[in-house]
Amino acid sequence: MSIISIITINSALTYTSKSLGNLALKQTIWYLIGGVLVIILYKVKNEYLYRNSWYLYIFGNILLVGLLIFATPINSSKCWFVIPGIGSIQPSEFMKIFIMLTLATMIHDFRNTYDNPSCKDEFLFLIKSFLIVLIPSILTFLQPDTGSVIIYIIIYIFMIFASGIRFRWFIIGFVILLLFTGTFMGIYFFKEKLFISIFGSSIYYRIDRIFNWQNGSGLQLENALTAIGSGGLFGHGYNNTPIYFPESSTDFIFAVYASNFGFIGVIVLLAVIIYLDVNIILLAKKRIEDTDKFIVSGIIGMLLFQQIQNIGMTVGLLPITGITLPFVSYGGSSLLSYMLIVGILLNISVKKNRTYKYK
Repeated sequence: MSIISIITINSALTYTSKSLGNLALKQTIWYLIGGVLVIILYKVKNEYLYRNSWYLYIFGNILLVGLLIFATPINSSKCWFVIPGIGSIQPSEFMKIFIMLTLATMIHDFRNTYDNPSCKDEFLFLIKSFLIVLIPSILTFLQPDTGSVIIYIIIYIFMIFASGIRFRWFIIGFVILLLFTGTFMGIYFFKEKLFISIFGSSIYYRIDRIFNWQNGSGLQLENALTAIGSGGLFGHGYNNTPIYFPESSTDFIFAVYASNFGFIGVIVLLAVIIYLDVNIILLAKKRIEDTDKFIVSGIIGMLLFQQIQNIGMTVGLLPITGITLPFVSYGGSSLLSYMLIVGILLNISVKKNRTYKYK
């Protein structure tokens, strides 16, 4: 995936602003730094992260608050801290990991406290755990970064499902979600002025952008589809993207790859992605400790959603949400967060050869 990422980003440089520098070289450096982080985390062990999960969670929320107060807007969003000479850091990428660690320890403690929890016990736990996700979700939504908020919620659903609570809570949650969504969309479609007065024009235009994908219009999507469709079986060749579209090295990296290497190249990439996902799922099915199983569930949910959403929006099947393709799209913060996940997974995979107990 690192090879595919660097090669494709280098090919995307044709249509990337020169002011951003050589993104392929930067991605290579981020991969090297990420490799060092994997080694460090492998030596430190996951238990250190579990013990300090609440500190990491609080630290992550402080960074999100700091963005809203101090960050310089980039494309009307306060999502990044800009560090001169280094680049930008996006705290929401690391917040995904902090949420997973905190939820994993919470679920672990809940299961150890209650052998046979009552409905009341589960309800209180669901409220507490949901608040853990709600706080950073609000802070991230205000940046605005809707894509990361969706990922937070996906992580929560997968981890709560793995916790083993009664299935009725998922039915109740689904019904509540339907009622809320129906009311929300009803106001959006039939009471436009009321919607804007309640939620503001920013949210209105964000919802409007999501629904615009259905007509397949927009320079970004139209040109991406043209690039992919023209690739044929073997593609136009390396470093030969036929048409311009925005965010070619990040959100729409799949379109660059597909146009360069065609249908055969796409099959190779999908095979690598599936291979990675299947191995993570198989890891979750092994006899591993509960805390590890919970965090692997969150990782599976996050990766599956981002992979499906990114590729789906690139080919016009899903709304454009600005969600990147893990391990392939350019981004220092996102790549480092994924490499931290690799370190966590490697620790879990070899834990059966070590004898220790998480406290």
